[in-house]
Amino acid sequence: MANSLQEVLNRAKSNKTENKQQEAVESTKNIIVKKAIKKNRGNTVLIGGHFSPEVSKQLRIIAAEEGTTNQALLKQALDLLFTKKGKKLIVDP
Repeated sequence: MANSLQEVLNRAKSNKTENKQQEAVESTKNIIVKKAIKKNRGNTVLIGGHFSPEVSKQLRIIAAEEGTTNQALLKQALDLLFTKKGKKLIVDP
């Protein structure tokens, strides 16, 4: 009986070690992916603001209806703002 209990305990310990190793591998993969994403952003900066959840929802609905992205809609809105304020449009990828 003691042998069976010891085997169960050993397996549980082994599983914990394997799980920790797997978590470490996944964490490393996530870091690598995030770094790759940052490199792909090129020479850009984040422009943001805090808005109500309704604003976010409405923006996502418009994006879905038009088959585009939130970023494309924000670029369009900024282009309209720049035009209205007499500023030059900035070519952005």
